[in-house]
Amino acid sequence: MSSITVCLKKSVMPDHNHQQNGETSPDQPSDERFGLSRREFMRLASLSAAGVFTGSMMAGCGELWERQDVIPVESWHQGVCRFCGTGCGIQIGMADGKVVDVKGDPAAHNRGRLCIKGILNREILYVEDRLLYPMIRKNGEMERVSWDEAMDLIASRFNQSITENGPDSVAYFGSGQLFTEESYSANKLFKAGIGTNNVDGNPRLCMASAAVGYTTVFGKDEPMGCYEDTDHADCFFITGSNMADCHPIVWERVLDRKRARPDTYIIVVDPRKTNTAKRADLHLQIRPGTDVALYNSMIYEFFRRGTIDQEMVDDYLRFQHGSDTITIEQFRSNLENYSPEQAASICGISAEQIRQAAFRFGDSDASMSFWTMGLNQQTQGTASNQLVMAMHLLTGQIGRPGATPFSLTGQPNAGGGVRDTGSLAHALPNGRAVTNPQHRREMEELWNVPEGTISPNRGHDAMSLFQAMGRGDVNCTLIMSTNPMQSLPNILPYREAMEQTFVVVADAFHPTETTKYADVILPAAMWVEKSGVFSQSERRYHYVPKLVEPRGEARSDFDILIDLADRLGHSDLFPNRTQADIWDEWRKISAHSDYNFEGITYERLQNQPGLLWPCPDEDHPGTCRRYLPGEDPMATEENVRHDFYGRPDGRPIIFMHEQEPAFEPTDDEYPLTLTTGRVLEHWHTETMTRRVKELQGVRTDFLEVHPADARIYNLVEGDAVRVISRRGEADFTARITDNIREGLIFATFHSAKHLINKVTSDAVDPLSRQPDYKRCAVKIEKV
Repeated sequence: MSSITVCLKKSVMPDHNHQQNGETSPDQPSDERFGLSRREFMRLASLSAAGVFTGSMMAGCGELWERQDVIPVESWHQGVCRFCGTGCGIQIGMADGKVVDVKGDPAAHNRGRLCIKGILNREILYVEDRLLYPMIRKNGEMERVSWDEAMDLIASRFNQSITENGPDSVAYFGSGQLFTEESYSANKLFKAGIGTNNVDGNPRLCMASAAVGYTTVFGKDEPMGCYEDTDHADCFFITGSNMADCHPIVWERVLDRKRARPDTYIIVVDPRKTNTAKRADLHLQIRPGTDVALYNSMIYEFFRRGTIDQEMVDDYLRFQHGSDTITIEQFRSNLENYSPEQAASICGISAEQIRQAAFRFGDSDASMSFWTMGLNQQTQGTASNQLVMAMHLLTGQIGRPGATPFSLTGQPNAGGGVRDTGSLAHALPNGRAVTNPQHRREMEELWNVPEGTISPNRGHDAMSLFQAMGRGDVNCTLIMSTNPMQSLPNILPYREAMEQTFVVVADAFHPTETTKYADVILPAAMWVEKSGVFSQSERRYHYVPKLVEPRGEARSDFDILIDLADRLGHSDLFPNRTQADIWDEWRKISAHSDYNFEGITYERLQNQPGLLWPCPDEDHPGTCRRYLPGEDPMATEENVRHDFYGRPDGRPIIFMHEQEPAFEPTDDEYPLTLTTGRVLEHWHTETMTRRVKELQGVRTDFLEVHPADARIYNLVEGDAVRVISRRGEADFTARITDNIREGLIFATFHSAKHLINKVTSDAVDPLSRQPDYKRCAVKIEKV
């Protein structure tokens, strides 16, 4: 396959910044002669692949570069990026039956832009270590077998466990990277066929707190706004999100707004001075896990400054502490503990910064919040989500262009594929809950199964599932399109649990840290080797076409699930046996809910870059903003400002919260705090990106250490350093930087060789059951 080399043609433009000396040192890539770091050049090259440049992107280059085709392409096809939840529209170039080029779709929300990972979609099908045929562990070694032998063994072991130990002895662990048709089918098989709610997946690790936040506040999951809101906001409140590295195309749209309207104000809340924070007008570099104190203090300021929207309070909101209804006076009384001075001492920032943030947010014509893992992956992740939503509701910064709380997703289909389909241990499709008898009966009727088929008990969530495997309560587990033996926190005991469980892994790659522990591995088709629907952060469903045949003997995860259903005796559950027919089944089921997207057909998706739900019929254009009469087709109340139809009384809930102490405070033995995250060029556990040769030189083995801490531990740049917690240890290379707070260290979770999840804690948020990857007590030592 082709390399990442991009042919760039210079356009006429004054050269103000070009260095006079064009030579580079032997250890520098040639792009540094333009005054750019390697990462900056890669970012620019990826964005230029769409022929798109803006003023900030040209800084330091001195010339405008235009993309030139260098690979002959026979045909172009509309598609969607395989990576993050931004869901960028792409055009896929084909030649000789292979993907040979990818470029951004100018008709899509990303305006033709792609990041470096987006461009490298063209490489991922053809990298080394693709799993090409089924394998079974025999005498401790993986051996190639036929599909029939593999599936017979899987069905035999699952049936045996169900017969001897009941349906809750088996489980499914899925992914926000499967197509919606695949996650929907897995959920249906296990809950309506086998009869267990042991259905969960990696979205529990990244999005659960946001989902619970939206559901508990508004009664329905998923953001109410859309990417278009970015074009109207006057203030951006970006908290727990390094958008510049993790959602770079959405970040570029934020910068578009800043360029078009320079007095647009950007606030970033992050313990690190990230690439996002460096562009902020105000950076609140708080201590990890102190978000509740910060948001309480900002709300305190809203009341003090008189920026509370009294109409919202009187006509649209109610207040709760836990499950107890409280008055607004009780809510305000709690805020007296969070004056800016009090909160500043908790958060480690100044009181003036808090006041400034509150003023900018509350006084703006339109404030838009973005957040992701930094907010969600905390033991108070749900509380933090609820309070950000409260900030919008109390100030009326909601339900108009540019004013919305917007949670960014990390995977290409965690929203539509998992949250909307109810493919989690507590959920049923379209916002239903397994513990609600009416919801269970509705789905039993829609799925045409007898009353009482769906279990009334919550299944095992992600962490609980692997703990149950360790206890022997779950004997068989099917894992699809994810790598939990690297991505779970406190990984070591869960690897032991895998060794005593019959584990089936369907993946496109082998080896991974998870396939190493499997009893059976099944080769899965990926991306355009199959067809289906993704849904990204703004509720946009979009279609991925099948363009190439799967490698080797690989099959789609959908075909694997249908085969398993047949062998387990649940053929009748799947009268629809193609992805297209399953999609039609699913969209018709959605019509029985407020998530209605019955009008989003394959035909419509194949002819435009996606549609936003609700979209109840085939003539509907899709919905940018929910809960607005006249715009949201589900909002039927007349003569009202908002119709919050997810709540029986039409009133979203403002929750009162206290800042809790760290679940694992630092002490003399473990005096530092560890937080984790990502880099621009790699994604998740590097299962795909580490195998792309153009990205293999991008290091993820570093540990960020503040210079003051480096002095204490006698560390210099490049030293080998070991991170140690009460659970485990991992080795890294020291990166000394003041981009991080003193007393805090940072590592990515990308590298399997330098596995930080041996160190992290598996403490979870009590409501969302999402683990806290952002704060645990550690020590370091020079190796």
